[in-house]
Amino acid sequence: MPRAKPAVDPRIAHSRQLILQAVLDELSEVGYGALTIESTARRAGVGKATIYRHWPDKIALIADAFKLLQQQRDPELVTGSPREKLERILSHVADVLTDSPFSSCLPALIEGAERDRAVRKFHHQFQAEVRKPTIALISSGVATGDFPPHIDPEIAAFALLGTIFFCRLMTDAPFPEERVRDLIDTVFGSGV
Repeated sequence: MPRAKPAVDPRIAHSRQLILQAVLDELSEVGYGALTIESTARRAGVGKATIYRHWPDKIALIADAFKLLQQQRDPELVTGSPREKLERILSHVADVLTDSPFSSCLPALIEGAERDRAVRKFHHQFQAEVRKPTIALISSGVATGDFPPHIDPEIAAFALLGTIFFCRLMTDAPFPEERVRDLIDTVFGSGV
């Protein structure tokens, strides 16, 4: 008979939520370099020992906060054609980069990655992981004939996602969600 998973103490779950939100707030306000376990603990209203009990360092803490954000906001990809699913992914990314804790933390994370090898490794691994569903979806769409056969799924994912990230980081306006269909037509060709 399988053993039941022990229930998580609601106080611990609440404390973890406060800490993860606090690290995102700190990262977006002060940047990676000025972010400390102590400042995060202060903001969350917990002792720094509480943080160290669950996370060995600030990279691990940030990683968990980003994973939680991703899980909370992932789009539904069970139903629809490959094109509809791709539209949902890209609309989701455009939304996240317009108005979310991740959006406000992104510049600090990029700046930290330029100066700290551990942050760079985390950032590259995290981005590679979150790109995988888009690449897999495009690959599947190419295999089923829903997308043109000449499309390289990885390059297409970079082109599609890169456009949205470029607008967030390099222009004065985020990528408009209502232009997602135009973006797909531009990268894949019209009629897809």
